[in-house]
Amino acid sequence: MSRIGRKPIPVPAGAKFACADNIFKAEGPKGKLSLPVHPDIGVDITAQEIRVKPLKNDKKTRALHGLSRALINNAVTGVTAGFSKKLEIQGVGFKASLKGKTLVLNLGFSHPINFEVPEGITVSIYDAQGKKVNEGTFITVEGSNKETVGAVASKIRDYYPPEPYKGKGVRYAGEQIRRKEGKTAQSK
Repeated sequence: MSRIGRKPIPVPAGAKFACADNIFKAEGPKGKLSLPVHPDIGVDITAQEIRVKPLKNDKKTRALHGLSRALINNAVTGVTAGFSKKLEIQGVGFKASLKGKTLVLNLGFSHPINFEVPEGITVSIYDAQGKKVNEGTFITVEGSNKETVGAVASKIRDYYPPEPYKGKGVRYAGEQIRRKEGKTAQSK
């Protein structure tokens, strides 16, 4: 049996959870989520905790046991606390700004990049002091679905990944970039 799958998920106050027809539904202050549960996995919901148990004892079900528990735990955390990813933009003249639901990135190209923020995701821009502004170099991506938050942050980073020579680009907060030494001129 999976060690992760055996751990109970505590039920936080102010949230509702239900599992019917192999669909787990979570509703809380940060939003609503629903995710499919494999038919070989059972979900028991009580007032204090949620337990995930395998209904069969074959290799595939044992593999799905821990996965299902982790996905349900992410849904519980997402609707109660939410998830966030922080990004930093480094480079001369590089910046981001918000225009409605569109994130406009100026990353040194001949044109600005317009990124449409998906439904259920909130993007905020901060300055170096941590104050919320309309144009700056620190971006926070927030939402209730962990997978979507990570995908949006990754897509923003992919427009200009940090390069190893000057360190310019979009990086995750705290990400260490291994710097390379540039070319040196040879003397005769």
